[in-house]
Amino acid sequence: MSANEAAEWHAHLQTPVLFNHHAPYEVNSTSIQHVDLNPIQSTRKAVDNEERVLILTPLRDAAPYINKYFDLLSELTYPHNLIDIAFLVGDSADDTMAVLAAELQRVQNGPDRIPFRSAKIVEKSFGVNYGQEVEDRHSFAAQGPRRKAIGKARNYLLYSALQPEHSWVYWRDVDIVDSPSAILEDFMAHDRDIIVPNIWFHRYENDIDIEGRFDYNSWIESDKGRRLTSKLDKNVVLAEGYKEYDTGREYMARMGDWRFNKDEEIELDGIGGVNILVKADVHRSGINFPCYPFENQAETEGFAKMAKRAGYQVYGLPNYVVWHIDTEEKPGNAG
Repeated sequence: MSANEAAEWHAHLQTPVLFNHHAPYEVNSTSIQHVDLNPIQSTRKAVDNEERVLILTPLRDAAPYINKYFDLLSELTYPHNLIDIAFLVGDSADDTMAVLAAELQRVQNGPDRIPFRSAKIVEKSFGVNYGQEVEDRHSFAAQGPRRKAIGKARNYLLYSALQPEHSWVYWRDVDIVDSPSAILEDFMAHDRDIIVPNIWFHRYENDIDIEGRFDYNSWIESDKGRRLTSKLDKNVVLAEGYKEYDTGREYMARMGDWRFNKDEEIELDGIGGVNILVKADVHRSGINFPCYPFENQAETEGFAKMAKRAGYQVYGLPNYVVWHIDTEEKPGNAG
């Protein structure tokens, strides 16, 4: 083959070019961490996907309720190795810390218990000085300061305990006396950003359970409420069940029956804090519990308002009942 023939033969061939702009860079410093949140999801198949749950409970003067709290928590059917639990103890005058420590020891190390993945106690006081008696905690004058203080406690606990691995955050009050053991799986099946049950209480009168309705903080906004808030000073914190402000809102506590379809949903504008399941990314996006008036609401009701403003779903289950202790509260407008 002549030189001309060789040149003609090779003319139709292209020389391969290998581009390698980004050679691997190895990081060996132990002070540098990499957190990849992309795989973290909150789905209705949480058990199959081994999605981690964080259970959060703020505590103040809660010693009498902690034993029952852990009895119910131990009965949860969601895999305990996927559950982390955390508590904030603050402004307590009783033996809350000691009782909590003893119960955690019992649950995490007891031979008849399945331990949780981890447990954390956060200690932080905020100088709260209102009493824990019903007339102190639930007087109208106490509502604004009380709800702001609880909102702050929730936020301190959240930011101290939430880890990148968590898919769900489950807020659970200490003074629950009965709840379904599959409550986490039941709530997750709805695949909602935020979901709450109905909160009732047992009270026996003439040997008959009146099945009292407890939590009036889960509600649907009304036209009367909208008109009221449009005229209120922005620093006023509304509270349900008091003659001072009649909002005309529709309360989930007045709806539903545990004998009916537990999966029936309603959309809510405000929620109570006894029992809340939240997709963790809602909190990561900055939706927390305002310790200041947000659209004239604070704490859990402000949380719901903030979440809806950000486009998240807020739902309630009127026929799914969690039973609270009977505080023998006097009903206000909501009664």
